[in-house]
Amino acid sequence: MRIDPKNLAQVIADTGLISKQDLEVALKHIADNPSLDFGESLVSSGKISDEDLNYAKSHILGIPFVDLAGEKIDFSILSLIPEPIARTHNIVPYKKTDKGLEVAMLDPDDLREIEFINKKIGIKILPRLTNKESIRRVLLQYQKSLKEEFGDIISKEAGDILMQQTDSSAPGSEDSAELKKMAEELPIVRMVDALLSHAITQQASDIHVEPFEKELLVRYRIDGILHSTMVLPKKIAPGITARIKVMSQLRLDEKRLPQDGRFKIETGGISAKKVSFRVSILPTYFGEKIVMRLLPESSKGFTLEGLGLHGTGLEMIHRAMKQTVGMILVTGPTGSGKSTTLYTVLDILNKPEVNISTVEDPVEYQMPRINQTQVKPEIGLTFASGLRSLLRQDPDIVMVGEIRDGETAALAINAALTGHLVLSTLHTNSASGAIPRFIDMGGEPFLLVSVLNIIIAQRLVRKLHGESKEQYFLTQAEIKDLERQADLKRVVEVLKEEKIVGENATIEKIPFYKPKASETCPSGYAGRIAIHEILHVSPAIKNLILTRATTDSIEELARKEGMLTLIEDGLFQAAMGITSIEEVLRVANE
Repeated sequence: MRIDPKNLAQVIADTGLISKQDLEVALKHIADNPSLDFGESLVSSGKISDEDLNYAKSHILGIPFVDLAGEKIDFSILSLIPEPIARTHNIVPYKKTDKGLEVAMLDPDDLREIEFINKKIGIKILPRLTNKESIRRVLLQYQKSLKEEFGDIISKEAGDILMQQTDSSAPGSEDSAELKKMAEELPIVRMVDALLSHAITQQASDIHVEPFEKELLVRYRIDGILHSTMVLPKKIAPGITARIKVMSQLRLDEKRLPQDGRFKIETGGISAKKVSFRVSILPTYFGEKIVMRLLPESSKGFTLEGLGLHGTGLEMIHRAMKQTVGMILVTGPTGSGKSTTLYTVLDILNKPEVNISTVEDPVEYQMPRINQTQVKPEIGLTFASGLRSLLRQDPDIVMVGEIRDGETAALAINAALTGHLVLSTLHTNSASGAIPRFIDMGGEPFLLVSVLNIIIAQRLVRKLHGESKEQYFLTQAEIKDLERQADLKRVVEVLKEEKIVGENATIEKIPFYKPKASETCPSGYAGRIAIHEILHVSPAIKNLILTRATTDSIEELARKEGMLTLIEDGLFQAAMGITSIEEVLRVANE
């Protein structure tokens, strides 16, 4: 049963957590976007906490709420409901009593699921309400480690494959037919499926499969950090490579040149969604290295607040989005979340009355009502030529995946001058650095001041995991060290403005947090959030642009006008207990 948003709104209103005006705005937003979940949208926008939402749902349904995120459940209890059933129906057992089996569900009022489980295991089911994170954490406890799963496959089934390769006349002698046959063998299929499913379960952003002289190394990038996952026998590398090539529709017999491809799979259960894999294969000395980027097929569910934006910076972005002409730029290195920010902005702007067109490399998220074009340089479809063609398609809003050269920069500026709102990205280290970069690519300062609305620089920092964190206060030595890198007084002022701390708070009295290892989260971090530097192109900034001022001069003026630097915004997030100071400094100083 899906809880009626109006009923949920009434219960939340009775608690006094949100004003009736805010609830009415939220309900209208849901009415305009029926695919969004009302409760989750309130959480992602920071209006209420997960805990508040869960207990409101529990009150409506009249069913107790349980949080299992940090619970270690005995395998004898877990095994009462097989993993495939648990995953399919989003239901996990956690306690057995004389009265029956207590199970946590996302929808305890779904009688069909309860009856199905009851008949399947022959034990009375006592439903309890839980959240998605609890379900996900318990499902992880079902999983064997990837190493164990691969070990089982290799020891039980892969012997024939290894023997076939050993009997081959020479390494690399396999033809396309042999490789295709190898790619379709059950052990290889199972290995690749396990590789992909574990990556999705662990919320990895990238999978690295790296051949070396005597082994095949598998690594996952989780929360921005590469982790060695396992080491495989080198002899199974051709089979795994062939399988991934088949899935990506790449040439099996091409081993000398790089290849790029794409495929998608659909997951079930709690993570029911389509995940697209962007594949890059590169020849190396010991064989072909594979890197796969995991991309959810939909960007829905993101909000600007959920991305880490707040306060004055958030207000400036909303004002820039209301403009019908001009340019919004997002800057940062590769993997800093620029695309996610742009897609979130596009999702907000995506209304029936506007025509939105994009030119991207690659198309990372597929969005309804948006005309998305994939760059194909090999046939002459570049950012510049694609943008030139898009402007003849009567767009209101144009998104250019990246401004890489002078021609694209000139076309983007021209598009913004001729009545379009242009969104794009640049690879610069700071918001102020985007302006000299634009000028270096041939952009005239007098044109830039006419089109630039706002520049957003960002990085991704790891989030502290739930309760797995340790509180502490800064020492005088730590304060002195931080003062060399950030304006701490400004950070405290912003915390006061947003009512995070009291009026009498000082940096010495504000608690910060360090990661604390736990059984469920050894690193103490889980997930990532962005820190931002938001430069509003004010009249004073425009005057500096006209004089071709340096990056430092522009940044100095922007800070005087209230801009938080990346480190300062990171310290703001750290003071809220979202991340750690160590993580902010690690990322900001890279």
